[in-house]
Amino acid sequence: MKYSLGIDFGTLSGRALLINVETGEEIATSTFEYPHAVMDETLPSGKKLGVDWALEHPQDYLDVLSHTIPDVIKQSGVSADDIIGVGIDFTACTVLPVKADGTPLCFLDQYKDEPHAYIKLWKHHAAQDKANKLNETAEKMNEKWLARYGGKISSEWAFPKAWQILDEAPEIYDAADKIIEATDWVIWQMTGEEKRNSCTAGYKAIWHKQDGYPGKEFFKALDPRFENVVQDKFNTDIYPLGTCAGGITADMAKKTGLKEGTPVAVGNVDAHVCVPAVGIDGPGKMLAIMGTSTCHMLLGEKEQPVPGICGYVEDGILPGFYGYEAGQSCVGDHFAWFVENCVPAAYFEEAKEQNMDIHVYLQSLAIKQKPGESGLLALDWWNGNRSVLVDVDLTGMMLGFSLLTKPEEMYRALVEATAYGTRMIIETFESNGVPVDEFIASGGIAEKSPFMMQIYSDIIKKPIRLSGSAQGPAYGSAIFGAVAAGSKNGGYDSVIDAARKLGKLKDTSYAPIKENADIYDKLYAEYKTLHDYFGRGQNDVMKRLKEIKRMQEQA
Repeated sequence: MKYSLGIDFGTLSGRALLINVETGEEIATSTFEYPHAVMDETLPSGKKLGVDWALEHPQDYLDVLSHTIPDVIKQSGVSADDIIGVGIDFTACTVLPVKADGTPLCFLDQYKDEPHAYIKLWKHHAAQDKANKLNETAEKMNEKWLARYGGKISSEWAFPKAWQILDEAPEIYDAADKIIEATDWVIWQMTGEEKRNSCTAGYKAIWHKQDGYPGKEFFKALDPRFENVVQDKFNTDIYPLGTCAGGITADMAKKTGLKEGTPVAVGNVDAHVCVPAVGIDGPGKMLAIMGTSTCHMLLGEKEQPVPGICGYVEDGILPGFYGYEAGQSCVGDHFAWFVENCVPAAYFEEAKEQNMDIHVYLQSLAIKQKPGESGLLALDWWNGNRSVLVDVDLTGMMLGFSLLTKPEEMYRALVEATAYGTRMIIETFESNGVPVDEFIASGGIAEKSPFMMQIYSDIIKKPIRLSGSAQGPAYGSAIFGAVAAGSKNGGYDSVIDAARKLGKLKDTSYAPIKENADIYDKLYAEYKTLHDYFGRGQNDVMKRLKEIKRMQEQA
């Protein structure tokens, strides 16, 4: 038997999964929680961070490798000789400044107390002013690539983050020989090879298969010091997904228990890597990876601009197709915020008495409500809006409160809000010539909550199928690891072949309930009205409030 290893680096933890490359059987899994977690208030030293910062520590990623890989090998009893390939995926855009040998600047004593020396996580939004200027400049210069990203580049992407380093900490920018995606950095640490992947380059760094990066003139127009950012800090050698980046180094073999030289696929993104994991091999099938945030992946056969999406990239997900991406910045984070801040102690006590997780308990109460019964309606912007407004300065809202409003009603309204946001994304694709015929869900929410999945089906008015693996990204990464190994080593020579053989769905499915869907149509119409009123410039009160908050915090 031959096996492949997939490693998924999430927002708060990393997990490894070992699979049988012939059958797809999941042999062993192991998870490691990041000791530093997300640093959004202070550095490890206690130094305070600014508004909308979100950092991580690269040592946590190395610790994932040294903890989870030996664990799955031990659990499984599989010989390292029979592990033919390794693949990894990451949340993105997640970037860090490093020296020429790959050493992160935050590892160096002189930069340990400098926020810009650390990893900027995908949800680092403190570069929004840079994104705004970038978009304005691109429009003025009629940059043709802007349409590929829905008309706006997000503050979450690579160049706003790199420009923030240059503008706020030029000494860090100068000290950095490279600025690199975390997924490519980890591949570098595993193989000794700096090989940047086409997925993050295309979706997060404005790279195009034919045209490359935007020209020097554009970056110079942003800031004269930024003119040579691509040549100085990035890399123009981009490798297609499924490519073998190199083999496990002797040092990494010693730390992980893998065999030296084991093929490693170039890095990938957690959402995109899930597509072959559920067996998608063509257009019309939307995959939603639902966790702290949600990413929506969709394949198309032609290049079709869609306003407000995160982008589309030729061969960005699977070869031979345009891969479209959209997303919501706050889903699981949404519900966690509510539980941590708005649920009375009595609810926790009752949940404990019933031996229930607090989320499960709230859902057991909320499921008894009919659609619209609470009179509540929410906008799902607690962490800004990724699609289709592409605006991190938008904030959350709920209306319809009364003195009778209960926590479970508020919880349900938040769930419904995220489903309305997904419907908005689907309708935007469909109205711009990219069909969505099927909807597949993956991730923790899809796995754990039939309550939420039924609400989603009722609101988007489509049947929902579930990923066959509880570890969708890690499973997908293992598939890419098998492709990096190639058929000569017992793997596969194409991602499409591997997806058709190893992709899997659960038998569980959800179908819209007509009477619920009819009510949700009325509620969704109200959501759209609020969405456009607060999100498209008619009333910028959210931004004005956020600016007042920023001024007061800095006073």
